[in-house]
Amino acid sequence: MATFTTFADTLPNPTYTIGPAGDANGSLEGPGYSSVTLSSNEKIMKTRTNSGRYISRASSNQYWKMNISYNPMTRAEFNPVQTFMFSRRGGLVPFFVSLPQYEVPQNSTFSANATYVNSLFLPNAAFAGETSMKLEGVSYAFATHGTPTAGDVFTITDASNTNHKKVYMITGVETADLLQNTTTLDADQIKIHFTPGLQKDVTAASTTQFKDVLFKVVSDKDTQEYSLGTNNLYQFSLSLEEVQ
Repeated sequence: MATFTTFADTLPNPTYTIGPAGDANGSLEGPGYSSVTLSSNEKIMKTRTNSGRYISRASSNQYWKMNISYNPMTRAEFNPVQTFMFSRRGGLVPFFVSLPQYEVPQNSTFSANATYVNSLFLPNAAFAGETSMKLEGVSYAFATHGTPTAGDVFTITDASNTNHKKVYMITGVETADLLQNTTTLDADQIKIHFTPGLQKDVTAASTTQFKDVLFKVVSDKDTQEYSLGTNNLYQFSLSLEEVQ
């Protein structure tokens, strides 16, 4: 008798498959996407005084929104996606989605380095609202092992807060070769800048994941529907938003 350990919680695609029982890493592939739209949403309160002074502040947290479209699909191609999404019951049950443009870091040396790409850690605690932090690795050398790059995304694995699933985007990376004059770095460290600011405190020794990053999302529509054309192909698209 065959058994499995976990049900799939990631939208099926060629990388993340699903089985006929709804099991993760099964035999059924979801199709790839024909297009992806990603937007950053953050409410900013803006006022201008009588003297012309401009005042702004963030009034809520940032979250990502994405629209995924598929090419016309046969029923066999469509079924893994349809049944997975129907099991999420609209916006009720969160799930994870992989976006192909963020599956691997842009720096090929860093991406290929299994020792560091998902294991650089925080030497010190970081706190909610911060937009930069130092990372290090045992015997890590940025010139040899590569670095993440502006435009890469990452998540944080914090043993003290397993609910911290927020996805952050890098906006800059400081190294010993190029760093702000107020920054100090050890030989095995880099400093990353990112957006949005940390949404939760992060403990020292927490690790970062830059490869195979997953967004935790829900459908922003409670109605799931598809269309079937005269060519017997299915048309389907998704509108999703990040949740914590």
